[in-house]
Amino acid sequence: MKITDEIVDHIAHLARLEFAGEKKTAIKEDMERIIDFMDKLQEVDTENVDPLIFMNKEINRLREDKAEVSISQEQALKNGPKTDSDYFRIPKVLSK
Repeated sequence: MKITDEIVDHIAHLARLEFAGEKKTAIKEDMERIIDFMDKLQEVDTENVDPLIFMNKEINRLREDKAEVSISQEQALKNGPKTDSDYFRIPKVLSK
């Protein structure tokens, strides 16, 4: 497939990009190489190949989710530079 300036302009418009001069020529060449590579992949015989669903046969073994207290609120507040009773104090980030 031959990539034309119109195709590059259309794809650039969709992606909200602009290409001009040497950059437009370079992106056209890159797109043509991508299309050529995809055409090469079409030549590969995949008739008896099962679709790849997972990259490996490992099973994800997850631990049971149990709620437990690992640190108390007082211990957590000791790590903060400024605290106010039950909360961390931080500088204001939003203005009204």
